[in-house]
Amino acid sequence: MVLRHRCFPLKCCCLVIAIFIALRPDTSTSQEFCIKDSDDTACKTENFFHKDEVVVLTVATDDNHGLERFLRSAKVYNIDVEVLGKGEEWSGGDMNFPGGGQKVILLKNRLEKLMKADNKEKIILFTDSYDVMFLGNLDEIVKKFKSFPDTRVLFSAEQFCWPDAKLATQYPNIEVVSPYLNSGGFIGYLPEIYEIINSNPIKDKDDDQLYYTKIYLDKDLRESLKITLDHKSEIFQNLNGALSDVQLRANTTEEWPYIENVVTKLRPLIVHGNGPVKNTLNHYGNYLAKSWSVNEGCVLCKEKKIQLKEDNLPSVMMAVFIEQATPFLEDFLDQVIDTDYPKNKIHLFIHNNVEYHENEVEKFFGAYSKEYASAKRINSGDFISEAEARNLAKERCINSACDYLFSVDSLSRLESNVLRYLLSSGYDVIAPMLTRPGKAWSNFWGALNSAGFYARSADYMDIVYGVIKGVWNVPFITNCYLLKMSLFRAPKAKAVTYVQEGHDSDMAFCASLRELNIFMYVSNEEDFGHLVNPETYDITKTHPDMYQLFENNMEWTTRYLHPEYLANFEEDRKHLMPCTDVYWFPLMSDRFCDEWIAIMEAYGKWSDGTNNDKRLESGYEAVPTRDIHMSQVGLERHWLQILKDYVRPLQELVFTGYYHNPPASIMNFVVRYRPDEQPSLRPHHDSSTYTINLALNTPNVDYEGGGCRFIRYNCSVRNTKKGWLLMHPGRLTHYHEGLLVTKGTRYIMISFVDP
Repeated sequence: MVLRHRCFPLKCCCLVIAIFIALRPDTSTSQEFCIKDSDDTACKTENFFHKDEVVVLTVATDDNHGLERFLRSAKVYNIDVEVLGKGEEWSGGDMNFPGGGQKVILLKNRLEKLMKADNKEKIILFTDSYDVMFLGNLDEIVKKFKSFPDTRVLFSAEQFCWPDAKLATQYPNIEVVSPYLNSGGFIGYLPEIYEIINSNPIKDKDDDQLYYTKIYLDKDLRESLKITLDHKSEIFQNLNGALSDVQLRANTTEEWPYIENVVTKLRPLIVHGNGPVKNTLNHYGNYLAKSWSVNEGCVLCKEKKIQLKEDNLPSVMMAVFIEQATPFLEDFLDQVIDTDYPKNKIHLFIHNNVEYHENEVEKFFGAYSKEYASAKRINSGDFISEAEARNLAKERCINSACDYLFSVDSLSRLESNVLRYLLSSGYDVIAPMLTRPGKAWSNFWGALNSAGFYARSADYMDIVYGVIKGVWNVPFITNCYLLKMSLFRAPKAKAVTYVQEGHDSDMAFCASLRELNIFMYVSNEEDFGHLVNPETYDITKTHPDMYQLFENNMEWTTRYLHPEYLANFEEDRKHLMPCTDVYWFPLMSDRFCDEWIAIMEAYGKWSDGTNNDKRLESGYEAVPTRDIHMSQVGLERHWLQILKDYVRPLQELVFTGYYHNPPASIMNFVVRYRPDEQPSLRPHHDSSTYTINLALNTPNVDYEGGGCRFIRYNCSVRNTKKGWLLMHPGRLTHYHEGLLVTKGTRYIMISFVDP
């Protein structure tokens, strides 16, 4: 009994359904009813397909992330899947090459049992698992299948004739979008599929797709069994060869993202990342099967979230890798100490591959190693390569009681809660997204090119800049990530390695994971920190961190700007003015001053204090000092940036109405005053709109005497403050002199701004 598009008042609906179910014969025909309210003119069609009429089967001998994703997609669409071969040893060969006959044998054994049942009109839906996702429910799939005319078995189709391209000429219809059979998905009635399965003998390592292809190419079998291919991807969408035909629709007005075949204008119901395009399916999987949406955000993230129990926190190996000379390493080591996690739950592992950093690392290890559950250090003199060290940390964790490995490179700058977040995420392999501040450079790749190197995914920029938030399946992570070690204790996971010829350690590691279908994720749900940029870090310089103003401004500013600098701009701030129109501001930190002096003294080529100065274009200095120009030590560009970013805003506070951005200064130098060298400076005007004078050391501690006297106002500034800036007009009004230094050495940094 089949009732189609009959309209009933809503109050009669339940009775009609009950009668229908009682009278329904044993048939696979899906039933549709049109239900309407008594005062509605429109009629809603509802599908009451009975799921017992369909058996959904797959093969999966390994319990991996691909299977997990497949089963989740089935659950989302209320599809019950029976997994064949689970826990058995796979003997069907490497599926990157011809093979897979074991799938046919497992399916044959299951169908034999089904054939013994009375219902021979049962529908069988078979798909691969590791690289497949459901995108619709069984009602939609069966309804679409039954719309194919004169079809008892429908195979998915693809654009490549694989594994034997020579068979392409034997296909009956090659003028379609996808002309060739693909065995990763098919649907049909039990008797016909059973006959296909039993048509020819097959061995475990024979190719399953070749097996089905030969049956399809047999005209008599094709016609008698009514086998059809899904050329338009109405149900099955194979991605290999069709990436330009398939579009992910994520930012739509619809509730959930979907994929569309833009050639056929259809939305497939099952997607298969066959062949070499599994990374594309991984990308799609971030959105499909109700994993993420504009309105709901990351649904999958919420599903996987776990609650950490403070009385039973997992044991973690924190593996620290210093593999290249790293700016502001001291800050990195401080962050290791400040990690918000009990140190008695952390096993510390440090590999330092940089001799320059040995003293810092040794000092850190000596001071803090005893606070951890255990600690191991490998230094640069041990001559262990990065890849070997990373493998050693992994094996050390596998063979111990640690539950997770937290790998952190010295380029990472992390918030203290990152480890806790990653542990609670519920993901087995996950990285916090880290970027270079203001740049698109990050610790993950969104896609790979054909050679296995970086490619930009369509959503990469949206992820990096936080336009979309969530946890994203990606093909490559680096610098910082968490590994759940139970995953790596499995026998097959022994193949995971950081050593691979022609690849750096991280590329080798991620390639190993991809090969084993172990998914990697990156999260941008929160602000986890950032990456420092080591590209211009030159350890041959004195205090090389000082030169990182441009590449690593965040670290530079934190270390070198005066702690009270921002207080200069508080609304009720009263600016110190020790003499008329002479202002005093905190500008640079004590550490800046100490290192600035050390850089000058290490360079050591102070001018002789005479009027002859070859550094100047004229060769003549009217008011000579013992000094070093910033251009001599490679800091001219840096100092001009300091003038622009930090001095100019101060000038605009007090000399209102004068704006010049950026400030110009051709004379930027450190002056050294000593009793036995040049103890003072005669009265003079500066060739500037305004002059700045930064005290680099402390009076009555590092030297005695000194200071600056403004003659017109008979006002002197003697007890200058280390790191504080004197700012005064140049040229006409502020005729001044440098006061006598009677003991020690006084250092000041001078700029004549806007000459």
